[in-house]
Amino acid sequence: MNTQSSASSRALSHTFQRFFASKKAGGIVLIACMLLSLLLANSPAGESYLAFWHRDLAGMSVEHWINDGLMAVFFLMVGLELERELYNGELSDFRNALLPIVAAVGGICVPALLHFALNAGTSTQRGIGIPMATDIAFALGVLALLGSRVPASLKIFLTALAVIDDLGAILVIAIFYTTGLQTGYLIGALAVFAALVCLNRFARVMALLPYLAGGALMWFLMLKSGIHASIAGVLLAFAIPYSARQDDEESPSHRLEHLLHAPTSFLILPLFALANTGIVIGANWATELASSNSLGIFGGLVLGKPIGIVLFSFAAVALGMCRLPPDLSWRHVLGAGMLGGIGFTMSIFITNLAFPGLADAITASKIAILLASLTAGAVGFLWLRFCVKAH
Repeated sequence: MNTQSSASSRALSHTFQRFFASKKAGGIVLIACMLLSLLLANSPAGESYLAFWHRDLAGMSVEHWINDGLMAVFFLMVGLELERELYNGELSDFRNALLPIVAAVGGICVPALLHFALNAGTSTQRGIGIPMATDIAFALGVLALLGSRVPASLKIFLTALAVIDDLGAILVIAIFYTTGLQTGYLIGALAVFAALVCLNRFARVMALLPYLAGGALMWFLMLKSGIHASIAGVLLAFAIPYSARQDDEESPSHRLEHLLHAPTSFLILPLFALANTGIVIGANWATELASSNSLGIFGGLVLGKPIGIVLFSFAAVALGMCRLPPDLSWRHVLGAGMLGGIGFTMSIFITNLAFPGLADAITASKIAILLASLTAGAVGFLWLRFCVKAH
């Protein structure tokens, strides 16, 4: 496959290099915030620390503002990254995109099936979406630690896979975790989205302010509609003008993505980690890990992800649908699948939606997510470091 071979060997673009570097640093900050939050929650100051996140602020708790408000900006970033990949990244050419698309589908379906097999018909069945997600910041952060030992095409493959994985998680949130749908507000949100698309396609408005103002209104209407407000961030990303023919710094989409890199990596995601990983480790935490829900999450992330990614990729290649890039081996793909088991941000986000008001289920799920993500990251790093020939 000539197009795929050239894509694998070409130098990474300046935008991608900046994106990749930010994920490496952001992953380190996330780990630090997670550890700090766990320490504080289980310290003598734990009660006050946890109470802070539940303080009322303009009608919603601080934690609610972070999860429904600031995380909408995170999903805006996800949408902008997906848009970039669709226009001039690996997903811009269908033949190049097919391998990570198929891999992502496997990485979504197999973990979900494992969780469903263990929890079908129980109160924890709603957790089926938890092991579907890959934390793009952590996964790329671990890969970045390997430096030049891994080929550029593996970085591109994992990035495209994680972006598609995030899109799948967004669809799961929109379809399966919507409660009390308010049709009027939803129609209003979609009307705002349509107006923003018209500003882009027909009026050719290139200023960011009208889109950001419309995005804020769309977020409010989406919040009131019953569909999680973070979806507004993704819709806004696809309403903002993007030109694949322009330099990376010229189009509004590129400019906004550049502006949001630092706030997302070093403010929004760290705050999310602080607010959502304040887990009090009880005396029965080990027993909870043996529950069907925890086993479904742990098994889905640690086993389901690499199994699904490798098997679906192998089937696609065996059927002649696509080929591996010349500098990739199946050991590389297995390593990427292991790193795909780092759920963290998206998995915790879905946990909060899956078990509203069920504190024990949320706590047990978060412990399983943290242990699974740590295991997947460590095993993936060690595999690529010692079991794969250096590039």
